[in-house]
Amino acid sequence: MTARIQFLTFAFLCAVSVAFWGRPLVSTLKLALANDAYTHILLILPLGAALIYLDSKALRTAAQPSPRVGGALLVLALVIGCYARWGMADTPNLVRLSFGMFALVLWWLASFLLCFGTRTFWSFLFPLCFLFLIVPIPEVALNRIVEFLQDQSAVAARLMFRMVGVPATRDGIMVSIPGLDIEVAQECSSIRSSLVLIVTTMVLAHLFLRSWWRKALLIAAAIPLSVAKNGFRIFTIAELGMRVDPGFLTGNLHHHGGILFFGLSVVAVGVLLWALRRTELPIAKGS
Repeated sequence: MTARIQFLTFAFLCAVSVAFWGRPLVSTLKLALANDAYTHILLILPLGAALIYLDSKALRTAAQPSPRVGGALLVLALVIGCYARWGMADTPNLVRLSFGMFALVLWWLASFLLCFGTRTFWSFLFPLCFLFLIVPIPEVALNRIVEFLQDQSAVAARLMFRMVGVPATRDGIMVSIPGLDIEVAQECSSIRSSLVLIVTTMVLAHLFLRSWWRKALLIAAAIPLSVAKNGFRIFTIAELGMRVDPGFLTGNLHHHGGILFFGLSVVAVGVLLWALRRTELPIAKGS
């Protein structure tokens, strides 16, 4: 199979996937535009395509197709897709959508594997698997994530108050300081910025780190950084509201200041990334 035929076959299989999974794909994009918890999905396809383009040198080498493995995965993706469309009538819509989108991404990976083979597939493993992030998180799992962020953000905020000498107590997602009770509501969990931070950290780890354990460490650090970011936002707004102007408790910083605290968390990721890069041995020239 020539390179031209490989690319044309892959393009045809992608076109088939858009025709079959067009409705779930559009529904997922609408969900990402309407619900803050799924905003990160809008980043996945552009970033995935960019990462594949950056590694495109691997496609210039001779690739041996893997029709058996790729074909088997195509059949599996089609079975899951058909089951999501016609066999889950009594299942919540979001769960059906998750199954459908999982099948779509599996079809893309199977198409790549069939056309370009296992060796090339391993060269693109991260950007290809990265595409699974367009699969919407089922509501049950998302609620657990939000609850975790609420609870841990309250813990972080209480710790920060106590570090500066402010008496603080916590009862679940309620943090109490003298003169003010703070509820870490679902909106205060910063689920959108937390997921975007994790996506950003994954891309940075892939681009700038070589060893798998350093990549894993950087990505894992995004979770406590998200919690610390949320706690610091609660702490900052409460301190400004109590000591400077009560308007901070309901003002723009409260409602629209998320980008500022997200920026601080990205800076923290950058510092950790710099520290991890310094521990990696330089690549010898010509190697």
